[in-house]
Amino acid sequence: MLSNKVQSALNAQINAEFWSAYLYLSMACHFDAEGKPGIANWFRIQFKEEQAHAQIFMNYVNARAGRVELKPIDAVPTQWESPIAAFENTLEHERKVTSLINDLYALAEAEHDYATRDQLNWFVKEQVEEEDTARQLIDKFKLIGNDGMGQYMLDQELASRVYNVPSPLAQA
Repeated sequence: MLSNKVQSALNAQINAEFWSAYLYLSMACHFDAEGKPGIANWFRIQFKEEQAHAQIFMNYVNARAGRVELKPIDAVPTQWESPIAAFENTLEHERKVTSLINDLYALAEAEHDYATRDQLNWFVKEQVEEEDTARQLIDKFKLIGNDGMGQYMLDQELASRVYNVPSPLAQA
């Protein structure tokens, strides 16, 4: 059984994951409108991943006889100056999510909730990957600069990204 503190924190994380999904959907829409379908695809996949993260948390709360409480999702930005600005925003956001996951982990430790701590291990690893991917894409955009052919090639590369069901959902 989840303590009230842990349940409340997990519900806040569910909301944060849905906010993240909404942010990435907004980015996808922005880049679709800008004629950058590959970048839009990358963010649409990110949107799906964030929804899956929320679902993993919801499944976990339910499995522990807790109560999922969905809250309103705050507004997200809708425009970015450039792809690099969007990926810099992505990195900044993923760092914030990492901090939220770390706080959840610390709370689980403090509450002696080792099952929740164990569940969070997957998210700790996932956040390392999320931050690294954003950094790599920022580096690629910096390397390309204003080179139109380079931007086109990177857009094509990002168009090939496909969604993979996260392992905690594939096992469910």
